[in-house]
Amino acid sequence: MATNNVDFEKKQAEAMEIKKKRLSLSRIDNRIMVIISLALGIIAWFLLALIPSVSTIITNPIILIKTFISELENGLISDIYTSIFRVLSGFLLGLVVAIPIAFLMGWYGTFRSLTEPWIQFFRTIPPIALIPLVIVAFGVGESAKIAVIFVATFLVMVVSIYQGVRNVDPTLIKAARVLGANDKDIFFEVVVPASFPYILVGVRLGLASAWTTLVAAEMTGASKGLGNMIMEAGTFFRMDQVILGIVLIGIIGFIMDKLVLYLEKKLAGWQEVSK
Repeated sequence: MATNNVDFEKKQAEAMEIKKKRLSLSRIDNRIMVIISLALGIIAWFLLALIPSVSTIITNPIILIKTFISELENGLISDIYTSIFRVLSGFLLGLVVAIPIAFLMGWYGTFRSLTEPWIQFFRTIPPIALIPLVIVAFGVGESAKIAVIFVATFLVMVVSIYQGVRNVDPTLIKAARVLGANDKDIFFEVVVPASFPYILVGVRLGLASAWTTLVAAEMTGASKGLGNMIMEAGTFFRMDQVILGIVLIGIIGFIMDKLVLYLEKKLAGWQEVSK
């Protein structure tokens, strides 16, 4: 029997080592594929920029780098900082409001019946349509821009988190009740932990929504910001600045998304979440 146990443990250890090696190889393969994807994208970009009818719209990467360097001397860092501040302010405000409302919707049927129709109604309205109302209500200061981003991020996150609360395994709730847990214990000890991965998914979606709404938000009389730079450059047909603004928004948004994804793996690695 002792020999059988030793053999079983050895086989288990070997299986774990094989699994670790496969995971390591998978990560290396993913990194290689990312590098290949970026290289192919840049090559395709260069080729498109060589086409005369397209070159007036799509600036090639070399000119874009020169534009980036020249814009650094003209306040580009200030534009980047201003846009990040607006995005994070609207996003964080939306997250703080979305979490309690989503949990109340998922836990109390009466509250859900009262609020869900309005949330679904406003979800169909593009944020740009709210700009005249926002300007009248908040003026053209920072609060107007943050308000537009807040509305967009709140609506995305509240729905995502609410779905997480609704998808909590009923077996867990029944088991907790059998063990004598009351509603308060079930909510904080079962529902909240089980919904946490969905909160992180909502955060990712909210950040993406915040960046996609940035240009619309900066239409409320902005003098700084990447969205404002894109709109002004478009007015003067400076396609190099337009592309630069688009690329910078994409890069910053991509980095933020990867940071949230890293936190998701660290904080919610115990539960499988669809990426």
